[in-house]
Amino acid sequence: MNIDLTINTDLARKILAGFIQSEITRVGYTRAVINLSGGLDSAVSCALAVEAIGAENVLALRLPYKSSSPDSLEHAQWVIDQFKVQSETIEITDMVEPLFRLDPEMSKSRRGNIMARARMIFLYDQSEVFKGLPVGTSNKTEILLGYTTMWGDMASAVNPIGDLYKTQVRQLAHALKIPQPIIDKPPSADLWAGQTDEGELGFTYEEVDRLLYLLVDRRYMREDCIKAGFQESFVDKVIERIRRSQFKRMMPPIAKLSNRTIGYDFLYLRDWGT
Repeated sequence: MNIDLTINTDLARKILAGFIQSEITRVGYTRAVINLSGGLDSAVSCALAVEAIGAENVLALRLPYKSSSPDSLEHAQWVIDQFKVQSETIEITDMVEPLFRLDPEMSKSRRGNIMARARMIFLYDQSEVFKGLPVGTSNKTEILLGYTTMWGDMASAVNPIGDLYKTQVRQLAHALKIPQPIIDKPPSADLWAGQTDEGELGFTYEEVDRLLYLLVDRRYMREDCIKAGFQESFVDKVIERIRRSQFKRMMPPIAKLSNRTIGYDFLYLRDWGT
């Protein structure tokens, strides 16, 4: 089955830059802060922010751990240099090591979540210092699969790429002239040596994006996806990941006691009252 995820990159750039500019200024800000990992997604979000509000109004944060890949730091610097944004480099090692020492048997995933949340703390702290709104870097594929850390890399005030699948973010990266080695390298959160997203997930972004498009955008049922040529086990695995991670895509449910409960009856837009 032919599944075409091609996007109009010129139109996408215009819409997403306009979104960033509108959402930042409507709440009284003129600046943005972004965690720049050296990967594709944060590079694209950074470039879009520059198009939206100007390089002088964007602060990029490099937040390495002691074992972070030198390539990640270098690639983040390429983006900083190319788009001429302001930048800070703050190592998170001294912040997270005391937590790691509490449990010598701590799993890699726990350590990764702690590092992601430590970077979120710096993002929001520098947001206060720089007076800029935090810009998100999670793509649609990660969000749907739950391949994100709540209150970690998911945390942001606005997210320009959350409705783009990973393969579509790559298309946009070409249009934005992100350095080619960043586009070509295997996606990785750089949480430990040799870690890759696709290695952890057990499938490639290209194949899962095609399935997610059918399940989410086209509203195909499980059986329809199997008839379209996807393996039954793969379809079931992806559907289960979407179901199990739904809580990550929601504000925490509030127990209803009054006649005007936030999230149920009080549903005003974010700019209510302005």
